[in-house]
Amino acid sequence: MKRDRLVAAGAWLLGAIWVAPLAFALWAALHLPVDAIHLRLAAPLTIDNFVRAWNAAPFARYFLNTFVVVSMILAAQLVVCALAAYAFARYRFVGRSVLFALVMVQLLVMPNMLVVENYATMARLGLVNQLLAIGLPYFASAFGIFLLRQTFLGVPRELDDAATLEGAGALGVLRHVYLPLARPVLVAYALVSVSYHWNDFLWPLIVTNSPRSRVLTVGLQVFSTSDQGVDWALISAAALMTSAPLLVAFLLFQRQFVQSFMRAGIR
Repeated sequence: MKRDRLVAAGAWLLGAIWVAPLAFALWAALHLPVDAIHLRLAAPLTIDNFVRAWNAAPFARYFLNTFVVVSMILAAQLVVCALAAYAFARYRFVGRSVLFALVMVQLLVMPNMLVVENYATMARLGLVNQLLAIGLPYFASAFGIFLLRQTFLGVPRELDDAATLEGAGALGVLRHVYLPLARPVLVAYALVSVSYHWNDFLWPLIVTNSPRSRVLTVGLQVFSTSDQGVDWALISAAALMTSAPLLVAFLLFQRQFVQSFMRAGIR
């Protein structure tokens, strides 16, 4: 009983630490700048900070760019990773083990280590300062290929044979047999991908240089840079706006998120 209480207390403490920055941002965003850093319960509430932040920078453009980039990356990753994982899991060909080992080696390489080479490649392709340049280096994911390959290896061969007898080709088997069975893993991977690329900062900062192609993270950094000091109320309102879609999605689909990760882990 005492151990359970300690575990519960530790969980509440970690939860409080995690929520503290969000709580401060919410407090600052809903109060006047003079009250943003002072805990005065009688301070009046206001939403003027959100209006000022929205009008101070082209956040509508930033949201659109981020949505396009995240959707483009996720769609490409699901197609590329599913096809590659299916080939590695179900086909025997010369060099399969070597190729899969090379894919695994990519897991050891941090994306930031390839920034210079990726930028040089985008420059040679004439894609600098375009949304495609942000997403192109991430279209293939070693983690996604590995995750789906391990899932596909657990699919019984009898289902392949049954689908083939019904006249399904290789893509038909993948679409109607493997992908439905891997849905929890696909959901879990999609959540990780969307969260990562929604918050990605370094690569979009390097490869874009105009408001037309900026994403939310870069736009927020430029917006928060001021020569007249830091307006915590305004910055907090902007930060909450940029993170709101992920927060709302998590609150609405929290149960599905947890179930997807648990089922993906069990597989």
